[in-house]
Amino acid sequence: MPASRRTLKVGVVQQQAWPDKAKSLAASEAAIRRLAADGAELVMLQELHASHYFCQTEDTDLFDLAEAIDGPTTQRLADLAAELELVIVGSIFERRAAGVYHNTAVVLDKASGLVGTFRKMHIPDDPGFYEKFYFTPGDAPSLQVPRRGFEPIDTSVGRLGVQVCWDQWYPEGARLMALAGAELLLYPTAIGWDPRDDEAEKARQKDAWTLIQRSHGVANGVPVIVANRVGHEADPSAVSDGIQFWGGSFICGPQGELLAHGGVAAEELLVEVDLARSEDVRRIWPYLRDRRIDAYGDLTERYRDR
Repeated sequence: MPASRRTLKVGVVQQQAWPDKAKSLAASEAAIRRLAADGAELVMLQELHASHYFCQTEDTDLFDLAEAIDGPTTQRLADLAAELELVIVGSIFERRAAGVYHNTAVVLDKASGLVGTFRKMHIPDDPGFYEKFYFTPGDAPSLQVPRRGFEPIDTSVGRLGVQVCWDQWYPEGARLMALAGAELLLYPTAIGWDPRDDEAEKARQKDAWTLIQRSHGVANGVPVIVANRVGHEADPSAVSDGIQFWGGSFICGPQGELLAHGGVAAEELLVEVDLARSEDVRRIWPYLRDRRIDAYGDLTERYRDR
């Protein structure tokens, strides 16, 4: 017998962003309000939605963009969540201490305000994506503080497995979230093309990005929510041609089936997700049951040298 139907109206905001925080956040707020008016219960914004993607170059002055966890961006989103009676997943450049900064997802609940955070765990360092200059990786669990790392966040609409951008390429994080009871996997993202790449290479990159995240849904039997930014952002150093962010935000079900898929322009996605389908899918595809946990110890090694 199928599990009881339990649906959730999920919204995704795909927007352009600017160095002007007021302008960027105004665009985010307008989109959230439109989704709320259409019945959204959960809305996710893209990575670093409050500013331009500043990691194209290394500039110490840009640390001034950072805020405390409970700073103005978080407070603005918390006020919106309370007013519109929904859950919002946002993104901030967090100043934790002098010299310690994080790329942090914040989760705001309609009745409880800030209910959880996730500090980006995997930090890239590639041409145009110099994130190691700006971001400290999130803390791993320890005996002193076990509830760190890949830990879902409980909200009024369900248990959310939130990660950030580069984390989306790693099946280990998705699996750990699922094993801790995450009902949805959510990935705020900032990814795009080098405009100099040819069309075939662009297609391969975007297809791989979509495929890896849909596969997390399949492998874990849970829906996946992805928000990416759009628009061209110039490289302030003029070393490159900047980044053309490709959009392509999507929502998929627990078998990787696409429920909504964005294009290359600013837009919102809204779809009703049946959370109970995860139970049905896991009954016929019991990957968690059949895992050989006794044979996976080497996964904690960097590489298996022979």
